[in-house]
Amino acid sequence: MLEHAYQADVVVVGAGVAGLAAAHRLISAGVTTAVLEAAPYVGGRMSTEKVDGFRLDRIGQLLSTSYPELRLTPGLDALVLRPFAPGVLLHSDGRHRRAGTPAPGGSAWGALHAVRALASAPRAGAMPRVRTGSVWGGAVSPGRGTTLRDRTDSSWGGPTLKDRPVGTRRVAAVPRPRTGAPLGGPVDQARLGAALTRLAATPVERLLSRPELPAGQALAARGVPARTIDGFLRPLLAALLCDPELTTSSRCADLALRAFAGGRLCLPEGGAEMLPEVLAAALPPGTVHTGVRVTAVSTTSVTTAEHGEIRCRAVLVATDARAAAELLPGLRVPDFHQVTVVHHTTDDPPATGAALLVDSDRGGPVAHTAIASEVDPTRAPAGRALVSSTVLGPPPPDVETAVRRHLSRLYGTSTARWETLAVHHTATAVPAMRPPHDLRRPVRLLAGLYVCGDHRDTSTVQGALHSGHRASSAILADLGAAGSMHRIDPIPTTQAA
Repeated sequence: MLEHAYQADVVVVGAGVAGLAAAHRLISAGVTTAVLEAAPYVGGRMSTEKVDGFRLDRIGQLLSTSYPELRLTPGLDALVLRPFAPGVLLHSDGRHRRAGTPAPGGSAWGALHAVRALASAPRAGAMPRVRTGSVWGGAVSPGRGTTLRDRTDSSWGGPTLKDRPVGTRRVAAVPRPRTGAPLGGPVDQARLGAALTRLAATPVERLLSRPELPAGQALAARGVPARTIDGFLRPLLAALLCDPELTTSSRCADLALRAFAGGRLCLPEGGAEMLPEVLAAALPPGTVHTGVRVTAVSTTSVTTAEHGEIRCRAVLVATDARAAAELLPGLRVPDFHQVTVVHHTTDDPPATGAALLVDSDRGGPVAHTAIASEVDPTRAPAGRALVSSTVLGPPPPDVETAVRRHLSRLYGTSTARWETLAVHHTATAVPAMRPPHDLRRPVRLLAGLYVCGDHRDTSTVQGALHSGHRASSAILADLGAAGSMHRIDPIPTTQAA
């Protein structure tokens, strides 16, 4: 005998990456799922504005090829990742220096190798030779990125890339004043490279067993030299965690550094929105319903402003933290890091290649910047360059002017003719992860009521995807993975992504 007619086994509220990832796992297990999104598009904060052929991310979160959930989440095989040049480009005392590339072997031999490499590097002020292309080491043509079907990173285990057209290009040198190295010298950088290599091989469980402090205090307590913290780790962690003051839990900072050391920073080809759009496109037609605002939830139904009550066997709230707390009173709402992204275009870009440029001096509002169209050519029309720069914390009163002046110093060129395309400020861009921070906040509130998002895990794309993974596992355990056993009526909505 059929039980009460449901309109879905599970209703997912919110079509961000966490909810879409959960929907994939539920549907793969035979559980009928409907995703309801109040906005007219999927993705939540991972959105991209289109202006005159440019693709402008509103927050510009960085991804890493070492994020496990990019490999494990169903539906992401078609995602194309565009890598930055290895390491980061540090700006300090008016000069550029590449840092943060793990040393071969991560041992004394690796440190010696790095010292020799640095000793034979171009003179101070010259830009290093940059290899373009694949996230995992093989060069590819400028018009082709690397999909997750091509993944071959050795830490994931896999064969070599099938397509490896070989090619390098020399980036023109930009004259810089010859001043002291920000990390002290080649030995400091060699030690840093070896330390990053060891960190990449450290089990996550060992990192999570360390005492928890604010990241800045923890690094100092471990005896990390102040010049290394301020010259490299602070600007790098500011880029990864949007927290220039290093108040983030040291465990979360360790995980971020481990991900950096074990992979390559990258951007989704076509803009941040491509990750959720790829996920949504891979779901069965009619799964995602946009323009549907949920006003209340229970363990067996959701109430919408447009279509009344929708019955189900379980509800997963997959919105941002504040929207989730409105539907689930009593849910903890964290503090947030503010992020402002300023996009410029020019027909004469600086010669930094596909590098992420970070400011060790903290000499202006820009925390990090990149010629985004060098990393991902699809983000700008032919003949134009897209420069995307990130300001952390409350922006200065005249943010565009302050950013333009700072960029002139960072890139060593005039920015007077650069055109401003957009200034995007997001007050609730990234949930703060101050200690004590629970890396695995509960996703099961009651039998039939669940929650996921980056506010339940780490405040990264990896954390959002992983929270969706945990939530779908909890739902399947409660429902039993036998799929739908009830009569299913259609959801009375007409808009579908």
